[in-house]
Amino acid sequence: MQFKNPEILYFLALLIIPILVHLFQLQKFVKTPFTNVAFLQKLVRETRKSSRLKKWLILCVRMLLFTAILFAFSQPYFSNKHVNKNQHTFIYLDNSLSTNSIGDKGNLLQISAQEIIENASKKDTYSLQTNDRLYKDIPYSTLKKELLKVKNVSTKLDLISIFLKIKSIQKNKTNTLYKNILISDFQTNYKKKFTNVTPSFSAIKLQSGQKNNVSIDSVFIDSTNKNNFIVNVVVKNQGEAKKNIPIAIFNSDILISKQSYSIKKNDTKIISFTIQNQSNFSGKIETTFNDTFTFDNTFYFNLNSTNKINILSIGNEADFLRKIYAKDEFNFTQSSLQNINYNSIQKQQLIILYELEKISDILSKSIIDYCNKGGNLVIIPNIKSEIKSYNIFLAKIASSKINSKVSDTLKITNINFNHPLFKNVFSKKVRNFQYPTTQSHYPISSKKSSKIVSFENNSSFISQIKDANSRIYLFSSALNKNNSNFLNSPLIVPVFYNFGKLSFQHSKLYYYLGDKNYLDIEISLEKDEVLNISNSKSSFIPEQQTFQNKVNITTKEQPNNAGFYYIQRKKDTLQILAYNTPKEESILNFMNLNSLKEKNRNIHISTSIANVFKDLNEKNEVRWLWKWFLALAIVSLLLEILILKFYKP
Repeated sequence: MQFKNPEILYFLALLIIPILVHLFQLQKFVKTPFTNVAFLQKLVRETRKSSRLKKWLILCVRMLLFTAILFAFSQPYFSNKHVNKNQHTFIYLDNSLSTNSIGDKGNLLQISAQEIIENASKKDTYSLQTNDRLYKDIPYSTLKKELLKVKNVSTKLDLISIFLKIKSIQKNKTNTLYKNILISDFQTNYKKKFTNVTPSFSAIKLQSGQKNNVSIDSVFIDSTNKNNFIVNVVVKNQGEAKKNIPIAIFNSDILISKQSYSIKKNDTKIISFTIQNQSNFSGKIETTFNDTFTFDNTFYFNLNSTNKINILSIGNEADFLRKIYAKDEFNFTQSSLQNINYNSIQKQQLIILYELEKISDILSKSIIDYCNKGGNLVIIPNIKSEIKSYNIFLAKIASSKINSKVSDTLKITNINFNHPLFKNVFSKKVRNFQYPTTQSHYPISSKKSSKIVSFENNSSFISQIKDANSRIYLFSSALNKNNSNFLNSPLIVPVFYNFGKLSFQHSKLYYYLGDKNYLDIEISLEKDEVLNISNSKSSFIPEQQTFQNKVNITTKEQPNNAGFYYIQRKKDTLQILAYNTPKEESILNFMNLNSLKEKNRNIHISTSIANVFKDLNEKNEVRWLWKWFLALAIVSLLLEILILKFYKP
């Protein structure tokens, strides 16, 4: 038994007063003279005994009365929680695309939302976390309102982020009891996400009724000739073999071609369509099959007119650059220092200063102006570089400098695999390849640089100088064969190829929702002018950075739905983008929740939302006892009246 006002019980000590009054017989006896004492001796003795019994009965009844009143005012109750503490329930409801499937009771997300509404207590405070929003410290009425509006979204919230949200909500609250409920299909294996410090929670797994799925995994293009190109569609099957599945390709909403295919159990298949060449092709692939997920049966892609990246190399001849920067992707030009066309500098997306002995003032001014307008630069020193001219240039463009040449043979051993330059280059961290070497290098001094590739002594071989307007890459060593064998290294191709590809982000064949996507638009905007992205259903202004000759666009949180979107300047369409749902959402790989108990014993596994809330409500139910004690006080008072009125000794 617990008490809301336990301090009232201190007054129980005052019950000693009526006890003392009765024990010491504070009231005086009245003597009544009587003639025949002998005759009354026995009667007086019996009267005193009856009077004493009556006083004890009255004492007990009054003690019971006062005790019952004190207990009533202290408000006793039975409950698993303290009544003066608030109950806060954190609910994570997974509204990712994978929960848009049919279970035993219907649509997984809609049924889950309805069961929460039906079973949640109307008295508690809640925080509702979905994959796209957090509703913090809301009453039941708001919880119901938001649950009725919840819809599936393409974003997926990492469980680590959910646990951080739980801790942040609980951090600054006192006098509050917490309960955490996670409702999800627990797609993919998150077992490594759970540790001994994971907060306790109740996990409810949503399960689809079907265990097979056909999805369009990806699309790639092959060019056969000037008249046709081939669209290759990668279809993935999870489950039993399937036959005669229809698939069609559209240009926007116009049907171009249709066929059917069969696919083996748990297999992947490529289906090809030959399409007549067109300047712009907004492709939509549709396959028709009744399976677990329907959102992955449509795939969007867009073929914009082919744009090449302009690259200019200034300095010594470098045959390897011409091989790397092939004509189908790049417009590559080499020029000596004496033959530079300065008017062409501003038209480049990447400039390589290749082993110049000296950087002249006129070249320095042109390159600085080029970088300030968003151009990208690679600097490779000469084995006989004039350090003074380099440092004057580097101080202006990157607040950096190179030190005196160090003649020492060093191995190039360390690679920053997390740098964007090496994204998707290595399937794993390579440690056993033949390390290239250099015979000499110029140590780099810069407070704004980050190492991309390093020597064995941890000094930098390739650095990126952080700049708000452009990407600037600085080598510490000449690359000619007399000084280094780096040109023979497997690193040479991905390093320089990605220098070029990252210098200008042309639109891709397609993008995935929820990924951080980058795109450059070659355009000059007026002051305070912005680009927007829209389709027939929505419009938004993306994150963008404006340079003199281009606009860099970044998308992540938006758009929210798959389909075609248009980059617009006012009412003019500049480019068409195609967005698709993340292919990870199509994976029929779900976690076995029973394995969680091995990591955290405080995790409660349940198969029913109703059962979790029923258990929670029962534990939080308060059974008040003050009414019973008040009734006892009334009964005690009545007993005292009856004793005083009818019991006459």
